[in-house]
Amino acid sequence: MNAAAQVRVRFDGVGVEFPTEQGPMRVLDHVSFDLHQGEFVSVIGPSGCGKSTLMNLLAGFLQPTQGRVLLDGREVQGPGPDRGVIFQEYGVFPWLTVRQNIEFGMKLAANKVPAAQRAQTADKYMQLMGLSDFAGHFPKHLSGGMRQRLAIARAYAVNPEFLLMDEPFGALDAQTRSAMQDLLLQVLQTENKTVMLITHSVDEAIYLSGRIIVVSARPATIRADIHVPFPYPRPPGIADTPEFAQLRSHIRALVMQEYAAQVQQSIRQSD
Repeated sequence: MNAAAQVRVRFDGVGVEFPTEQGPMRVLDHVSFDLHQGEFVSVIGPSGCGKSTLMNLLAGFLQPTQGRVLLDGREVQGPGPDRGVIFQEYGVFPWLTVRQNIEFGMKLAANKVPAAQRAQTADKYMQLMGLSDFAGHFPKHLSGGMRQRLAIARAYAVNPEFLLMDEPFGALDAQTRSAMQDLLLQVLQTENKTVMLITHSVDEAIYLSGRIIVVSARPATIRADIHVPFPYPRPPGIADTPEFAQLRSHIRALVMQEYAAQVQQSIRQSD
């Protein structure tokens, strides 16, 4: 990434608390970091530490208890067409065909385009995602990997500037997951998107990202902000190199330390 790249997103001293029967539960604590134009940033940390809360704040689904989430210098007040969100659960409409799913967002007021343009855009992303032969199929007739490709195509079709992904490949088998990672990187080469990925997989974070944010056990703080030194496009066999293995070991050690801290935290709370 160019060091002078524009700051698009700023988490500025962000804290989040959720009410519980035992009192407020602090999920995020003074989290601050930036996302620059065109960056692919992964957020990784223990389960339940607040990673998805970060994404939900940027998506506009939640508001911070403290601090600010800024998008181009303005506080995020709610969802918007500039941010496409992809969840692990595919997020496609089972009653719509592949083509209808992709065209759906382009019929809404925020992204509405003429029918001919909708069809052209749907054709483009069906081709990119290898779904052209399934245009008239319903999601129940697709494999898990194909449904996730459909979810990505639908998110891309409305041309968001930001792609927010919460464990998008977590439910897929290893081979399909690897293929989906390669497909995502191929598509991103043709689209100028800024991406925030929530993942539990260290290998996935390294392979896809230019930068990795490691967060602590709850309440989440920034444990490390790591530059990934490998250029795009990722060369074949990069995961087998000593450099990849060294970075993997470093990040895994950080994450496992936070898992251990989380276990100790749970023990103390149960006493």
